[in-house]
Amino acid sequence: MARAVYVCGVGMIPFAKPGASAPYYEMGAEAARRALADAGVEYADIEQAYVGYVYGDSTCGQRALYPLGMTGIPIVNVNNNCSTGSTALFLARQAVESGAADCVLALGFEQMRPGALGSNYTDRPSPFEPFDEVCEELVGASDVPLAIRYFAGAGLAHMQRYGTRPETFAKIRAKASRHAARNPLALFRQEVTPEEVMASPVLMGPLTRLMACPPTCGAAAAVVCSEDYAKKKGLERRVKILAQAMTTDTPSTFAARNMMQLVGYDMSREAARRVYEAAGVGPEEIDVVELHDCFATNELLTYEALGLAGEGEGEKMVEDGDNTYGGRVVTNPSGGLLSKGHPLGATGLAQCTELVHQLRGSAGSRQVEGARLALQHNLGLGGACVVTLYQAV
Repeated sequence: MARAVYVCGVGMIPFAKPGASAPYYEMGAEAARRALADAGVEYADIEQAYVGYVYGDSTCGQRALYPLGMTGIPIVNVNNNCSTGSTALFLARQAVESGAADCVLALGFEQMRPGALGSNYTDRPSPFEPFDEVCEELVGASDVPLAIRYFAGAGLAHMQRYGTRPETFAKIRAKASRHAARNPLALFRQEVTPEEVMASPVLMGPLTRLMACPPTCGAAAAVVCSEDYAKKKGLERRVKILAQAMTTDTPSTFAARNMMQLVGYDMSREAARRVYEAAGVGPEEIDVVELHDCFATNELLTYEALGLAGEGEGEKMVEDGDNTYGGRVVTNPSGGLLSKGHPLGATGLAQCTELVHQLRGSAGSRQVEGARLALQHNLGLGGACVVTLYQAV
């Protein structure tokens, strides 16, 4: 039988703009130190490490962890686009659950450049070629950066199908800023109004500049342990990984000829379905969510993919205030990618960090009262999606 897995420690450093951060290996080492200290273990106790980053040479994970100790353990470097950090967590959880290890570190970091995301390799085929072909067919050719084209197109598809208004996406961005104002680790802590969001420069379709997450540098980490190990060492066992699922694209990504499917709607829906089924809970039981709001349009799509709102009812969820404090489920209390920032390799573990604090009751002014079940959603195009359900025990 699978073993119970606990998140015994988390650590995160404040996120920063490109050019304003320490080098990647210093950020990674510091986040790992914080997670180890939070768990109450030494690096020598770690049996395996999974280290995620997107923009870096091979074995950057070793470069970040060797200052903590050169213990000879397996260090696996992970790259899965924007879901890299949660993929590292997925592998760490698997190692513990299977019995391969008892105490495992998941670490993610990113040292990013200013500007829109792009490929570092122009001398070989891009993994996004089939995505670009469908995108061009559906929204037309454009010099706009690919991520903006994809998620603007997905927002337009939702608007055309359900009558969603651009102002609703602006309200999501404004909500993110209100939440981030309470988070000392977030990059952007200034509150903005929906009117200010709408007045910012248009990127494409319904997307304005303030509806897009910023390039960010940062790091976050988690220590996951088996129940027996945690008991033996006297470690904290207040947060359990109740269920977790990872999905990749299926034929519908391209065959549906819909921008919502192209940006991972079906991956997200299937990962959430597996998690709910494995845990025996429904979306109506979730108290707090950290989801992948790389663009405000994707937050609304994800409400529906995760079952937090019915199909076509994402706008109603926003208008009713059911996505924030005092509503049905608090989404992105950290400020999300839109305000906290999105250092690709670190994002999944930053989400984990936030939710662990929420379930411990240690989130300060961001605390969701009585939080018992927390859902995490981390999406990477190309593609991979990881959904994780945590329980306060």
